Amino acid sequence: MTDSVKIMPNSSMHKTQGPHVVVLAYDGLCTFEFGIAYEVFGLSRPEMGEGWYRFSVAGVESGPLRAGGGLTVGVDRGIELLEEADLIVVPGWRAIDAPVPERLVAALRAAHARGARVMSLCSGVAVLAASGLLGGRRATTHWRYVASIAARYPEITLDADVLYMDEGSIMTAAGSAAGIDLCLHVVRRDFGADAANSVARRLVVPPHREGGQAQFIAAPVPEEREGIRLGPLIESMRERLSEDQPIRILADRAGMSVRTFQRRFEAATGDSVGEWLMKERLRRARDLLERELAVSLDDIAAASGFGTLATMRHHFRRRLGTSPSAYRRSFGGCMESAARS
Repeated sequence: MTDSVKIMPNSSMHKTQGPHVVVLAYDGLCTFEFGIAYEVFGLSRPEMGEGWYRFSVAGVESGPLRAGGGLTVGVDRGIELLEEADLIVVPGWRAIDAPVPERLVAALRAAHARGARVMSLCSGVAVLAASGLLGGRRATTHWRYVASIAARYPEITLDADVLYMDEGSIMTAAGSAAGIDLCLHVVRRDFGADAANSVARRLVVPPHREGGQAQFIAAPVPEEREGIRLGPLIESMRERLSEDQPIRILADRAGMSVRTFQRRFEAATGDSVGEWLMKERLRRARDLLERELAVSLDDIAAASGFGTLATMRHHFRRRLGTSPSAYRRSFGGCMESAARS
C-alpha cells in the first residue's frame, strides 16, 4: 500500500481583504470539484490586488479526511468557519443519497440567513437539497443525478439542460466541468469580465459560457470536413455581430443548403443559428456595458447587433431579468473598483 498524499490548505489567505470563500471538505471528498474551487478562488493572484478572495477549508468531520485518488486533506478549521464565510462552496457530495450531518445543515442555514452565498458543484446539490435551501427554487446538477434528487425533493424545480443556475444567493452547477463555468460566473459577478477572463486564461478554458447552455450536445466536435468550413464561419459571425446575418447567406458561405447548414450548425454548437447569435450579442453587450462606461446605450445596442436600445432592453429583460442600465450600474467598472480596494 502506498502512502497517501496530504493536501494542506493555504491558511494565509494570501493577505487579501476580499470576499471570504469557504470550501467544505469531508471524508470521501470529490477531489476534482474541490480542486476547481481552490484553483479559481484559492490561488494567489497578486495581479488582482488586495480586494481578491480570501480562501479557507472547513472540515465537516474531524480528520483525517480521505479524498478520491488516495489523498488526505488538511483543513483550516471545522464547520464553525461557515460563520465567517461570504461564499460557501459545496463540492460534489460523497454519494447522491448519502445522509448530510445535521450540524452541517444547521450551519448552512444559519450562514445563508445572515447573507452568505452558497454554491454547489455537481452532486453537492444533495447537501443544499437536504438543508432545505433549494425549496421553491430552480436548481441543476449532473444529469445522472436529477431523477434521484427530484424523487426525494419534489419542491425543487430541477433543470437537467443547463450548465449552472444562479438564483442570487443560491447557485448550483451541473457536471464537474460545469463547476468551472459557475466559478468563473461568480468571479465575473464580483470583479467584472476582465478578472474572469484573466482567471480563464490561466485555466486555459473559455472565459464565459452562459448558464443556460446545454449540458451535452449530440456532436460537441464537428467532423473534420464541417470543422474546416464552420470554424472560420463561426468566427466571422462573431466578428460581424452588428450586421444582419441571414441564414441563407451563412449557408452559402459554408457551401451548404440551408437545411444542411442549420442541422450541422446546431450539432456543432448545441444551438440554432438564431439562438447562438442572440447569446453572442448578449455577451457582446454585457462586455461593453462592463468596460465602455462612456459609450451610450444606443451605441452599445448597435454594436452588439440589436439595432435599437428598445430591442436590447427587451432581450435583457427576457434573458437576464434586468435592464441594460441596471446591468451597467451593477457591473460597470468592477475591475477598477477592485483595483482600488
